[in-house]
Amino acid sequence: MHAVENSSKQNNIGYLIGVFGVSLILAWIGIYKFTPTEAKLIQPLVENHFAMGWLYDVISVQAVSNIIGTTEIIVAIGLIIGIKHTKIAYFSGIAATIIFVSTLSFLLTTPNTWKVSDGILITNFFLVKDILFLAISISVIERNKPKN
Repeated sequence: MHAVENSSKQNNIGYLIGVFGVSLILAWIGIYKFTPTEAKLIQPLVENHFAMGWLYDVISVQAVSNIIGTTEIIVAIGLIIGIKHTKIAYFSGIAATIIFVSTLSFLLTTPNTWKVSDGILITNFFLVKDILFLAISISVIERNKPKN
């Protein structure tokens, strides 16, 4: 599978909306991570994760949230700057992909994330949105992959 080169401005509108949308939400949620409310809300997700739970043994709940928030804000800025700078876009796309794969993995690592409601299996839908964000992040990587 190979990325399609597309220099037409008209054909880039969806891509740009996607990048701006992901950047906006990453920055917005990243800023919110600096509040005690969000730090507590993400605690059950982080503490039950095999790769992140140890962080609470080393630093506080708020410090963990601040680190995550800072990372999200930096990646959001990188995605925006990446619109004009392909190398920054490429690495920001990789970082965003890691963020969204990690977030989606909470669906598997957090107890009681899945439940049955009226006979239908449901989950915390705020996590599922990251499937679309992951697709945009991968698209950023594909469009900005260094040429060999």
